Amino acid sequence: KYVAFLRKEKLADTTVIQSLFEKHWVVYAKRPFAGPKQVIEYLGRYTHKVAISNHRIKNVTNQEVTISYKDYRDGSKTKQLTLKNEEFTRRFSLHILPKRFVRIRHYGILSSNWKRGKLQQLQKELNVLRSSVELKTQHRKCYCCKVGNLVTLHVFGQRGPPKAYLIENTLSSVN
Repeated sequence: KYVAFLRKEKLADTTVIQSLFEKHWVVYAKRPFAGPKQVIEYLGRYTHKVAISNHRIKNVTNQEVTISYKDYRDGSKTKQLTLKNEEFTRRFSLHILPKRFVRIRHYGILSSNWKRGKLQQLQKELNVLRSSVELKTQHRKCYCCKVGNLVTLHVFGQRGPPKAYLIENTLSSVN
């Protein structure tokens, strides 16, 4: 897609495009430290978000923008950074994809084709527990009386419920 875009928009000459095909591209990925589940969770937090959310923008003037960020090299402390408007705009625009480009596409075993049968067969062969999505739709008997059906209303990840959910349910239980 990238090379086709370069050719169509005439953004690179023939020698540059040809040089891309002369290299043998190798993808190297180390094994994730905390396991594949944490990698998927990490990616999931960023695939549908903008480069910087509004709550991280602390101050905007005619000359500068102040943002908050986490400094992972300094014990994950939250710090503030002030940038000139031009530099902030430059950094923000680095996250804007060209037209028709997408951040992440499902492919391989996560593609739609795999989800319609092959994935379930593979999970069965590997004795993998069903996903939380499947468990959401399944009706189970009440743990106490073993009579009524339990219906899952919400499923939260390891990080727990979002703050807005906690606040909403705290307020409704007080009323």
